[in-house]
Order: sequence, then C-alpha cells, then structure tokens
Amino acid sequence: MSRRARRQHAPAFKAKVALAAIKGEMTLAQLAEHFDVLPNQITQWKSQLQEAAAEVFGPGGGNRTSESAVDVKTLHAKIGELTLENDFLEGALSKAGLLSAKR
Repeated sequence: MSRRARRQHAPAFKAKVALAAIKGEMTLAQLAEHFDVLPNQITQWKSQLQEAAAEVFGPGGGNRTSESAVDVKTLHAKIGELTLENDFLEGALSKAGLLSAKR
C-alpha cells in the first residue's frame, strides 16, 4: 500500500466541510468519502470552527469596512498628489518645448 502525499487544504474547503459536518445531514463516514478526507480531520475542523465562531461576532470580526475606508482615503489623496505632479510636469515640458504634440 503506497502512502498518499500530504495535502494542503484551502481554508474555504475546510469551512465547507466543517459546516457540512455541523449540519448533520450526512454521517461522518459519508462526509469523509464525499470530500475525500479522513473522519478525524473533519472532527478537528468542526471543533476549530465551533471554537472560532464567536470571534466572527466579536469586536472587529467581519467588520472590515472601516479599514477599507481608511485605505480609500489614502488612495484618493495619493491620486490627487500624482495628478498635480503630472499637470505641473506637463505644463513645464510644454513650455520648454520638450512635450510632443502627439499624446
């Protein structure tokens, strides 16, 4: 009997398997066969999901809009700064005659 190479499962896959185990529509053996993983692994993922589920509803869990709003403000400021630099350089180069008419 040859050994199977160690596999790395994506977090989304682990969550899918753990949620299926929590639903209880299929037995552990059926889930293991369906997802091609060991029953012990499903049990571990299920317990990890149950332990970490409270963090989703805790402070900062699932609330990423404030972080992205800060990033958007920073990006808008950078866009404005670069636009000013481009306008300045375009004017300076056109006065010096170095800017070609073709753009």
